[in-house]
Amino acid sequence: MNPAELNIFSSRLDAICDKMGLVLRNAAFSPNIRDRLDFSCAIFDVAGELCAQAAHIPVHLGSMAYAMRDVVESQCWRAGDQVVFNDPYLGGTHLPDVTLVAPVFVDGTLMGYVVNRAHHADIGAGRPGSMPISSRLEEEGQIIPPLHLVEQGRLDRSRLRSLSRATRNPEESEGDFTAQLAANRAGVRALERLIRHYGARRFTDGLVALNAYAARLAEHAIRQIPDGEYRFADCLDDDGQGNVDITIVARLCVEGGRVDVDFSGTAAQVPGNVNCPLAVAAASVLYVFRCLMPAQTPACAGAFRPIRLSAPEGCLLNASRPAAVAAGNVETSTRVVDVLLGALAQALPERIPAASQGSMNNIAMGGDGQSGWSYYETLGGGMGAHAGGDGLDAVQTDMTNTLNTPVEILESQYPLRVRRYAVRRGSGGRGWHRGGDGLIRAFEFLESAHFTLLTERRRHAPWGLAGGQAGAPGLNRLSGELLPGKCERPVGAGDCLEMETPGGGGFGVL
Repeated sequence: MNPAELNIFSSRLDAICDKMGLVLRNAAFSPNIRDRLDFSCAIFDVAGELCAQAAHIPVHLGSMAYAMRDVVESQCWRAGDQVVFNDPYLGGTHLPDVTLVAPVFVDGTLMGYVVNRAHHADIGAGRPGSMPISSRLEEEGQIIPPLHLVEQGRLDRSRLRSLSRATRNPEESEGDFTAQLAANRAGVRALERLIRHYGARRFTDGLVALNAYAARLAEHAIRQIPDGEYRFADCLDDDGQGNVDITIVARLCVEGGRVDVDFSGTAAQVPGNVNCPLAVAAASVLYVFRCLMPAQTPACAGAFRPIRLSAPEGCLLNASRPAAVAAGNVETSTRVVDVLLGALAQALPERIPAASQGSMNNIAMGGDGQSGWSYYETLGGGMGAHAGGDGLDAVQTDMTNTLNTPVEILESQYPLRVRRYAVRRGSGGRGWHRGGDGLIRAFEFLESAHFTLLTERRRHAPWGLAGGQAGAPGLNRLSGELLPGKCERPVGAGDCLEMETPGGGGFGVL
């Protein structure tokens, strides 16, 4: 393919992923998928290598890109199949993120896979929202190893009912599973048409060319980093089980357009749930370096070929079963980004921003018991300032780009009232360029319930750069009482939970 044809080919692959996302969003039952857009869609080749992805959730897509090869090699595939899984140690991230994979056959030949991953607001944990203060994986919900949900076009209804009935809202859960199945079916049909349009040989050659082009762009971007060794360390506040200041260390060795990322020196896995499988750490690494590449770089496996990473087995970023991982996917992945940016700032001071809020500010809540409502949300905060300007206020940063749940949806579907929703003025770090401000969101409970918080940057503020000041740490309060960053509490009607999210770090001396 000439350059123009290759660009069209890449755009058509991306469009299939976008179409899958529209089907999933429009068919989903839960606000978590339908309104917050906590899902991702992608295409993989026959070897499980990433070919294309929509601009969805970085932590979903990067982890799938790293781990999908093992998943597809473990199964026997036939046309019409769909495999479901969520096991973090078998290609997943954390249990609420449920992945469905469908093979694409053309004239009897396996040509690739379409995949979507969506966060289910409840996956059967003992606490509503399935983001508990856990110490073992089994406490975080039902563990789904890769298994067939659809075989040769025939849905295993008993298996679907079993998965759904393990949650607090089986009807909503089954609706979300069905939406994921529908999204993959749409993706399979669209990719089949595309392959028939090009022909199998030309389609395969197009993937080879696309990966080669992406690899060249990636290598060129990394060559802009001066060769050398760069090291940075940061820490998580705590693990919710009494362990504090949990260190993450990264050493970057850059040479000749390639980079090795080594996490030796990072803390060992901990009793709390801030551990993560290596695929999640890989997602953070891939995200950071993808941000340094030109905007036209195809989102395929070739873009990641010049990057290698390693982490000691059994450490926080390469945890071993049955370590709890619910917060690793959301909080630890975000801190890995901070660590990598801190290292790169030594090499590229004019391109790297100060630390953003450094937390997804996770809140899970719902009615007690097996039946009842269940809800999950992440909150935006301040973005770090940079050499070119101020950070953005009250936005999702780095490893997530989900939306907030609109107040109207929240109040119409759950026994909640939003008492306050505002920008947290003055929380961004001061500097020549100001860090973005966090936000304030206050929930009043209209009936008795239970909530869990998994939040970070409550003790350690997001750092500034080039003399800029740190952003303000976040705060959590229940009816005026200050809460720790990770906790769970029962509440009664009239109680009010207020969260003030961190601001971003400032850049430059004021």
